[in-house]
Amino acid sequence: YSLEDWQQYKDSVFMTNQAFLLTVLEQHGFPGIDLVGEKGAHDFWLMTQHCDFDPDFQEEVRVAMKVEMKRDNASKSNYAYLVDRVRQNRGQKILYGTQVRYNKATGQAMSQPLEDSLNVNQRRAEVGLETLEAYLNGMTLSHFEMNKENMLKRGIQEPKLYELGG
Repeated sequence: YSLEDWQQYKDSVFMTNQAFLLTVLEQHGFPGIDLVGEKGAHDFWLMTQHCDFDPDFQEEVRVAMKVEMKRDNASKSNYAYLVDRVRQNRGQKILYGTQVRYNKATGQAMSQPLEDSLNVNQRRAEVGLETLEAYLNGMTLSHFEMNKENMLKRGIQEPKLYELGG
């Protein structure tokens, strides 16, 4: 696939998924764990997470998911990822640091711009996520391994990681 063809293919898959998701959302709200189990709730969230072409739809799901999350019927960490994804897709700063970009010179993962960066690890802990530094290190390691041949050609011999506190 060319880059344009690949994007069109992905969009067609995600649009098909969205039509199904919308039907479920209209009939049941966010399908919580009590209705579809942990895997079903996770899969619904994951498909929504990738509907980047329609942040209004993602926001509608986020609102419905928050209701279920408050009832301990949906994943708090998945909710945090969706909050950030909606904010990113609307050009806003993110809250939990779940959306990343990579430093082209080093391959190191960096959070997309954060709102209230001083309290990000507190917010992450409240939803069961590891520290931002640990998360970014994991993303950096994955990115390095997936792109190792290219990284080595560019002179990047090992991933550049953040220091973790004691």
